[in-house]
Amino acid sequence: MTETPIRAALVGAGMISLYHLRAWAKAGVEIVAVCDLDRGKAEARAKEFGIGRVYDDPARLFADGGFEAVDIAASVGAHAPVTRLAADNGVHVLLQKPMCETVAEAEALVDDVGERVRFMVHENYRFRPHYMTVRTWLDEGRIGTPRHAAIACRGSGLCPREGTVPFLIERQPYLTGFRRNLVFETMIHHLDVLRCLTGPLTVVAARLNRLADGLPGEDTAAILMEGADGLIATADGCICAPGYPQLHGDRLEIVGTRGTVVMDYNRVFMVGAEDEAEEVDLVGRYQECFDTTIEAFVTGLRHGTPFETDRLDNLETLRLMESVYRAAGVAV
Repeated sequence: MTETPIRAALVGAGMISLYHLRAWAKAGVEIVAVCDLDRGKAEARAKEFGIGRVYDDPARLFADGGFEAVDIAASVGAHAPVTRLAADNGVHVLLQKPMCETVAEAEALVDDVGERVRFMVHENYRFRPHYMTVRTWLDEGRIGTPRHAAIACRGSGLCPREGTVPFLIERQPYLTGFRRNLVFETMIHHLDVLRCLTGPLTVVAARLNRLADGLPGEDTAAILMEGADGLIATADGCICAPGYPQLHGDRLEIVGTRGTVVMDYNRVFMVGAEDEAEEVDLVGRYQECFDTTIEAFVTGLRHGTPFETDRLDNLETLRLMESVYRAAGVAV
């Protein structure tokens, strides 16, 4: 694929598709078609980005063809069937996280696709600029070997709002019917980050809770994990925490053999050198993680190089996520 320009199609024209399409444009890849079951959404995105073909039926999209890759940014229930359509038509896949609702479904999908096409998962959280700063510092050896890691997220997105529904319900109404919420939807990112920074992890114990009224899924979680050579890692979160921003913010601390690094929302610093903290404009640089992810996909296609977040790597994150529910006594 080095000599031939890559053409791609987008399936799923919801809110997040805006950032995907901007990233494809930056990568120099032509998006030839947009598909969404809500044709109005597909038409709006196509008009916004000057895309000529619009569909409300993925099967029709693939039957017409004319592209080598597909970006599947649709809801999770569409992930497996659209990925199988792509593989059946020889189209390479970039699939929004999580791959599927369960590990069993994801394993079946990976087996079905096999090596017929390249298959990467769009898990971009580890590529957010503040986490990339931490990664760089670890790669430079600033803290030595990680021995302990703690990550936390806090937000008020599910707190009651007078006269309207909570912020996250307004933004993601499907949460009203989701029996798995915080860990499946949000903290799967944090688990992936910990895996990326410290290596393979195993869940030791977990507790989940529901602080918001009337929702089937958890909004609060505490997770204990262990890694190689006695490493201990914790992850805890709450998105029904009064006083915090509606969109959650994160804190990460990694203790190493030579030093300790902290990422506190948008500041990254070494403990003992707080006055030398690096600050990241999280709002202004929000697009970057999408750009990095899609550029990595394009580079992998053009040069045949491995994807950092390929389907096998993401399976490990899914297994870790699902084991949280199992440790908390929740059926998966």
